[in-house]
Amino acid sequence: MGGGVAIGDVNGDGLPDVCFSSNTGAPRLYLNQGEMKFREAKNAGLDLPAKATWNTGISMVDVNGDGHLDIYLCRSGNLQLANRMNLLYINKGDGTFKERAALFGLNDPGYSVQADFFDYDKDGDLDIYLANHGINFYGRDPQGNVSNAPDQYSGDKLYRNDGDRFTNVTKEAGILERAYSYGLGVGIGDLNQDGWDDIYVSNDFFEHDYLYWNQGDGTFREGIKTAARQTSYFGMGNTITDFNNDQLLDVMVVDMTAEDHYRRHANLAGLSYEKFWDFVDKGYHYQYMFNSLNINNGNATFSNQAQLAGIAQTDWSWAPLAADFNNDGRTDLYITNGLRKDVLNLDFINNIDKRFAKYIGINGQLPEDRFVEMLQTMPPEKVSNFFYRNEGDLRFEDVRDQWGANTPSFSTGAAYADLDQDGDLDLVVNNIDAPAFVFENQKTEGPFLRIELQGQGRNKFGWGAKVRVTSGEATQLQQQYPIRGYQSSVEPVLHFGFPADAPVRVEV
Repeated sequence: MGGGVAIGDVNGDGLPDVCFSSNTGAPRLYLNQGEMKFREAKNAGLDLPAKATWNTGISMVDVNGDGHLDIYLCRSGNLQLANRMNLLYINKGDGTFKERAALFGLNDPGYSVQADFFDYDKDGDLDIYLANHGINFYGRDPQGNVSNAPDQYSGDKLYRNDGDRFTNVTKEAGILERAYSYGLGVGIGDLNQDGWDDIYVSNDFFEHDYLYWNQGDGTFREGIKTAARQTSYFGMGNTITDFNNDQLLDVMVVDMTAEDHYRRHANLAGLSYEKFWDFVDKGYHYQYMFNSLNINNGNATFSNQAQLAGIAQTDWSWAPLAADFNNDGRTDLYITNGLRKDVLNLDFINNIDKRFAKYIGINGQLPEDRFVEMLQTMPPEKVSNFFYRNEGDLRFEDVRDQWGANTPSFSTGAAYADLDQDGDLDLVVNNIDAPAFVFENQKTEGPFLRIELQGQGRNKFGWGAKVRVTSGEATQLQQQYPIRGYQSSVEPVLHFGFPADAPVRVEV
């Protein structure tokens, strides 16, 4: 599953710092020294309470409302309950941290992938939506129809911030806690323009995505089937962004269909015609093994434009990051992808029985040494990440070669920030079994405006605030929600680019 990236100024020096999560190790924090130089903060207090661990998503957010960015780490894995409880590192105000998840009631023991924070009840503090995933039904077909049977570890959670402690309000808020849930991405935004922020969860495998409409009374209504005619099947990370500058927030979800002919045929297709209709008949939504770019129609419905936009097939993708990387006033798209082992490789699958059938015991399982041997025969193949420049009118051009982001890798979480404070967005990417990528942006083409919000009450960074910036005849909309892509959070500063010098009007 790989790890994530969180970016923000944790020590108050005005420079965005970078923190990585790692599946089997403690978070690694790097303090920004300026001019694209970083120093690892080895004594920051981000230690793990146990060696047996499987860490996933990382969020940088001011949980206790003191004006300092804290770090929330999700954990998962088929481990003892105590070893997979999520961790909350409270910033002591100087860039060092103290773990306090149990004190705040956020030591959730579920199979967590990512946490997103928002003020769903408008009481001035940040609540938390927790995307979890099942392990008992991993990749297996459901035997019956859609079931809302709850599962306290696999199902998603909603925690309400009650001041100094969070309360689990999942059931009363109308959040599904299904055993079949397999949430890999969660995004927040006001998708129907009613002033209340909604939730989009992208689910892997047969469980369809969730779109929770905020009812404004502390409850949510799930409505993906009426809002979108189709979604991705293997829903991975997602992002909520206005891609076409129409003042409406759109939803991008990535899947895992290969771009080229060879890889599409060398790897097993994930969804057959028969399975597709079997899932539909059982009550699941229409799901296709392609990326989804669901453009907001302005009436609480969406139209999938991924094929028309030319961004539907980007291999085994994880993080879609949408931002204006060349300061031309249009939202570009960066997508990480790559899996450490090609688990769907047909040659590997077709040879499993021939090589290992004789070692299977009476319990139907391979001995551990043979199981490890089998995994080692699984082929790896690095592929490059994708970079698309927005040409307008929902047309995207593949510019990974021109923009220098074409190195083959196994990339998962990623985040953007203006690391060197020069007026354009840089990129940090978490790679499996390889050093991270740090891309310095040298493509600045136009003027820019960066907005750092100061919120009231306990929402010091203005999470949820909508900002409209008008230059000439074009108006851009952004909503302050830094949790984006996959297991990651971007710098909590809004960045706007413009195609030419013109008077600028800002509305918050």
